[in-house]
Amino acid sequence: MNGRNAMNEEEILRLQQKLAEMEKDKAEMEKDKAELERKLAESEKSRGMQARDITAEGDVVSGVKYENNYAAPPKDETDPGKLREWYLKRVIQETGILTLQGIDPQSASCRVKDACLNLDAVYTALLTQTAEQEKGGGHRRGDIVDMFEGKESRKLSALEVLDQHPKLALLGDPGSGKSTFVNFVALCLAGENLGREDANIERMTRPLPDDEGNDREKPQPWNQGPLIPVRVVLRDFAARMSPADDGCASDLWSFIESELGKKALGEYAVHLKKELQEKGGLILLDGLDEVPDADHRREGIKRVVEEFEKTFTECRILLTSRTYAYQKDQWRIPRFFETVLLDFSKGQIIRFIDQWYSHSADLMKMDQENAQSRAQTLKREIFANDRLLELAERPLLLTLMANLHAWRGGSLPEKREELYSDAVDLLLDRWESRKIRQDAQGNTLVEPGIAEFLKTGKDKLRKKLNELAFKVHRDQPVLQGTADIPEGVLLPELIKLSSEKESVDLNALIRFLEQRAGLLLSHGNIYTFPHRTFQEYLAACHLTGETYPDEIADLALAEPERWREVALLAGAKAARGSLNTIWQLAGALCVEGPDEEEIGLSDSWGAHLAGRALAEILDFKEEITRRNHLAILQRVRKRLVIVIEGDRLPGFERALAGRHLAALGDPRKPVMSLANMEFCLVPGGGFHMGSNEYDHEKPPHLNEHLQHDYWLSRHPVTNSQYGEFVEAGGYAERRYWDEAEKEGFWKEGKFKGRYDSNFRDRPNNYGSPFNFPNHPVVGVTWYEALAFTRWLTEHWRNQGFIRKDRVVCLPSEAEWEKAARGGVEIPEEPVIIEASSGSWSEKRAAKPNEMPEKKYPWGDEIDKEKANYSKTGIGTTSAVGCFSMVGSPYGCLELAGNVWEWTRSLWGKGYEPVFKYPYEPSPEREDATASPEIRRVLRGGAFHSQPENLRCAFRYGYSPNCRYDDVGFRCCVCAPNTSVLW
Repeated sequence: MNGRNAMNEEEILRLQQKLAEMEKDKAEMEKDKAELERKLAESEKSRGMQARDITAEGDVVSGVKYENNYAAPPKDETDPGKLREWYLKRVIQETGILTLQGIDPQSASCRVKDACLNLDAVYTALLTQTAEQEKGGGHRRGDIVDMFEGKESRKLSALEVLDQHPKLALLGDPGSGKSTFVNFVALCLAGENLGREDANIERMTRPLPDDEGNDREKPQPWNQGPLIPVRVVLRDFAARMSPADDGCASDLWSFIESELGKKALGEYAVHLKKELQEKGGLILLDGLDEVPDADHRREGIKRVVEEFEKTFTECRILLTSRTYAYQKDQWRIPRFFETVLLDFSKGQIIRFIDQWYSHSADLMKMDQENAQSRAQTLKREIFANDRLLELAERPLLLTLMANLHAWRGGSLPEKREELYSDAVDLLLDRWESRKIRQDAQGNTLVEPGIAEFLKTGKDKLRKKLNELAFKVHRDQPVLQGTADIPEGVLLPELIKLSSEKESVDLNALIRFLEQRAGLLLSHGNIYTFPHRTFQEYLAACHLTGETYPDEIADLALAEPERWREVALLAGAKAARGSLNTIWQLAGALCVEGPDEEEIGLSDSWGAHLAGRALAEILDFKEEITRRNHLAILQRVRKRLVIVIEGDRLPGFERALAGRHLAALGDPRKPVMSLANMEFCLVPGGGFHMGSNEYDHEKPPHLNEHLQHDYWLSRHPVTNSQYGEFVEAGGYAERRYWDEAEKEGFWKEGKFKGRYDSNFRDRPNNYGSPFNFPNHPVVGVTWYEALAFTRWLTEHWRNQGFIRKDRVVCLPSEAEWEKAARGGVEIPEEPVIIEASSGSWSEKRAAKPNEMPEKKYPWGDEIDKEKANYSKTGIGTTSAVGCFSMVGSPYGCLELAGNVWEWTRSLWGKGYEPVFKYPYEPSPEREDATASPEIRRVLRGGAFHSQPENLRCAFRYGYSPNCRYDDVGFRCCVCAPNTSVLW
């Protein structure tokens, strides 16, 4: 009886489940029917004037014949003007839709015009590291503020740099907007030639956004007119090259001709070539880093570009690439100006969100008021959360965030791994969902999702994709771009998933993969993941199983360049289950060793990756209490110090490690504390000053005026050290601000410089990483630096660190240059002390200076591993000590690069100095009460400076009431009578 009852209950349960499934299927069918009826009604209403979902066989839209989803002219068309018009229409079709493959679940694979994002409607202008150049001055300035313009030296937009340089290499990280910029410029130039109102030069040159997202006063410049654009995806071009190709201009032109032929525009090739050679045009070469390096393909592409430039001399050329790949010397192309894209600023983020929601409101059937409300909500979420803001600064991730926020209507994930996870889920949903469309005859077609098509489960499909991503990432010959997955490899793997393998229609599967955008994109008989980011994320998912963390740690230590992102994403994914897992990964990457000073390259990378993994996941504002976690943290911190102050990793990586160390807590007291600030003795004596490079550096001469001893701080003042001044109320004490108060810059305990909207009681905050505690303080004017030294003099006298006959001040430019170059005699060993030691009078034996007139503090040759400047590629300030392998003869570090440094010396009005050489010290030359119209001398160069600005002799003037993100200072300790500011 009980058995029969049990069976009856099981049968009832089974029937109930079956009924529920039938109801679900019925609901799905009703939903599909309603959606179909809506689409049919819209189609009937538009009477063919709205674009329908296009089939491979072709369709007619607005009287234009489409083949393979693109416009093609009539086959008998031969008129050059008409062919040109068809070509430009084709450019618009190829570039006019924002490429969201792998990002947006609704529009990633759309072919319906009103279901896609139009690029011209949402594009936000990109900024570069290149700063405004001097207008009419005596020398190239590049990264100095233009006083006569009455504004800060601004960063140029990508368009403005393209306007200035006929041969441009536009560099940036994945997702920084390089390809989007290429498409937008091509779209607008094509639209201008066709007289379009929505895409033209006026739209292309729209003013940059200010901090609130509003238009600035002036549009971006474009003085080249409506050039005809020719867009080439270098990955596709390289795939057509054979190893036997010579790498000449004709190879590229043959490819362009063949592409025109595919678009039924073969007759136009001869006319296009004639126009390019006689009138010029804009050649857009996208994705050098995506070119595989097998068979020396990238080397061949480089030769092609060089030869093409010589053949098509009237053309302008834009080349894009990942920064790291291009800045290897063997990939650089001569005569191409280089610039690097910056992350989005606050104003760019605001503009993108406003434009995105305004344009996408119609797609989501949302009224504009509701769309604006959602836009405001998204902006509040981003700007209230530092983690979200850091993600939003990347155009790719901001696009992803906007889509997730809109289509899901929920809160945003704070971490990039969660964003990628949600994006992958959305793409799988897209693959899983049924799709209703119409064929050319108007018949209704319902396509299954991929799991239904393969007759398998979603979990099995996801697991297979994870495994596939891991294998192709492991075996990929090059470390850039996505791996090629041959059709012969992919299809058998997918068919293995099917529960009915024999019934899978191979041709239908191929068509499905070609026509349905998902986690794999078709390139003929080759497939790739939509973006390297997704390849890395899926590989990371594969490695978070039973072998975690040992397998991923072993891979990362053996090949850090290949596995670094995978390791970080694996750690972040595992940490969602338990934070202890991120400590496990850090411990596996940074293992205990017998002697920390002897760590090798692999250990250096391990510490670097462990530091980043911990910094990205954990909040170190809370105290770490578990004993094993604290031991790992201390080990990682200690090794990171060795990494950033050594030469085991490139300067770019050391700068990243410095940022992670800031998040984990930099243990270096001389960097983080004023009491432990280190100073280097510069003994009195003559030194060689000036050079023959520029008039204001002439004549080079022997300066015999610095016969006094003085001490110069080993590093620039850091944010942590300057913060002690702020926290002590230094801005509120009137006695430190006499000159600033007289000029109206200081009142009631706050300071307001030329570029400040309001009075403030701390440095201007330029955001991360400029505000990291171990980075040099920036955003301070000369008056603020002066006030700091006066406070510090008083503070240290009270603590007994310095005697009453010593002051802390800014160095004169002569003191600065001698400290960088060395005197006629230099100490046999540098004398370096901590401020709290009080040992300010110690001297050592001297020896002749073998290089008294050297160019840079380390010698006569520029070296990107010895300073943070333009060629190093960092693009921001770096933690002090990242370039400390070679110091000045007296032990001072990083006098060249990172930040310009204030001196107490006057320059004069305008670009040419009033105080010239030979250097003669005088009260007038260092008058603290001088008008703010008189510039103060800057020395040393900064993170985006050209090599010439890093020379020991280079000098320039900057208004004392101005501040910027590349200007800081260091301190000098000397007798009061040698510093006329006292």
